[in-house]
Amino acid sequence: MMNDTNRTDSAGLAALAARAEGASATGAPVERWNPPYCGKIDMRIARDGRWFYQGSPIERPSLVRLFASVLKVEGDGETYLVTPVEKLIITVEDAHFIAVEVARHLEGEEPALTFRTNIGDLVTAGPDHAIELPDVLDDAFTPYLLVRAGLRAKLSRPVAMEVAEWLEKDADGIFLRSGGVRFAGPKGGLADE
Repeated sequence: MMNDTNRTDSAGLAALAARAEGASATGAPVERWNPPYCGKIDMRIARDGRWFYQGSPIERPSLVRLFASVLKVEGDGETYLVTPVEKLIITVEDAHFIAVEVARHLEGEEPALTFRTNIGDLVTAGPDHAIELPDVLDDAFTPYLLVRAGLRAKLSRPVAMEVAEWLEKDADGIFLRSGGVRFAGPKGGLADE
């Protein structure tokens, strides 16, 4: 078992990618995998959604998508890159993904919001994919979307502003509806009210 120092062994990014590719190809859900903890790896998801390995940006979108496919958050709140043979902690500055596009449509007679993330995931907010609205609706309005396995997407500024247009208000406060779910907003209302 490795200690908690950054993992920079000779296997490097290529070997890690090969293990992740093999894991991803099996289609096995990462939330069921429980390999041994092998330490921390010098991999970081920046606040703006860019990925870095040992301080250098990971430029290939296909490689970012591959690594994103084998991420999960465990009960300790840490984000792990998981393969069938190892589990490594990575650093996440804010959210795992960025929601870069949203479409509003009807499912039956209910509104539904489908988001596209910066890695191409399509996620419809609803019972399994909650939207977290901020405590205050002000200029810094930044909702988050649960994507999968504890992984969250921060709504980009344009997407957040579009979502803000769909907020509703009743006697119980501000809310957003999607996929048959009412996502509660701040109890205090708008910052400028």
